[in-house]
Order: sequence, then C-alpha cells, then structure tokens
Amino acid sequence: MTQKVLLSVIELLGFPNLRPLYERLGYKVATEFSVRKGIALMRKTPPDVVVADFFFQPDFRDRVSNVESLLAAAQKLPGCKTVVFYEPSHQAALDKVKQRFRIDAALTLPVKEAELEAVLRAWV
Repeated sequence: MTQKVLLSVIELLGFPNLRPLYERLGYKVATEFSVRKGIALMRKTPPDVVVADFFFQPDFRDRVSNVESLLAAAQKLPGCKTVVFYEPSHQAALDKVKQRFRIDAALTLPVKEAELEAVLRAWV
C-alpha cells in the first residue's frame, strides 16, 4: 500500500504547525508557501489531500481569493480532497468560491486540531 500524500499550502502562516498531526495519520507531507509553487508540486506529485489557507482579496480583478487556482488544479486530480482554513469574517467570499470549486472541508481559524483530525481520518 502506498503512503498517501498531503500537500499543505501555507501563505498566511496564521495557524499552528499541523505537520505532526498529518504524519501521525500516516500522510507523507509536502509543504509550500505559495499557491504557484503548490500547483507546480501537484503536477509532479499528485496529492491525495490538499490543505490550504483562504484569504479574501478584494483587490483581485477576476477572482476573490488566493486559493482558487489551487482548487482548480486539485479538481483535475481524481480522488484529491481539499481542506480550506478561513477567517469567519470571510465566509461570504468563501461561499462564492464554493459555487465554482469543490471544497471537501472548510474549517475556521483558529483551527481546532480535533476537527481537522476527524476530517482527515475519514479519508485515510
């Protein structure tokens, strides 16, 4: 059995280091600090799970967040699950993104490790 791969894309750095949790659940973890680099890594090593932070960008002309390109790339990967961390104040923007892209789980910041663990355990 092959080890599942989890890609963590952290642009805001606004949450604790969750790598120990990911590894405890048996994931091989890859971390990137930009969506662009995350997408490049997805092409080389397709992940089973993508975890990314979401932040609303009102100054973007054609989209509302940093994570839309990443979600679009993840949707092309069969069986890839997505988890998004977001600020509760950005719920309306996240809802707009959800109309266009599949998000398997959305957790508010600060992330509760037990909630994230329950989500990931369901997919292991």
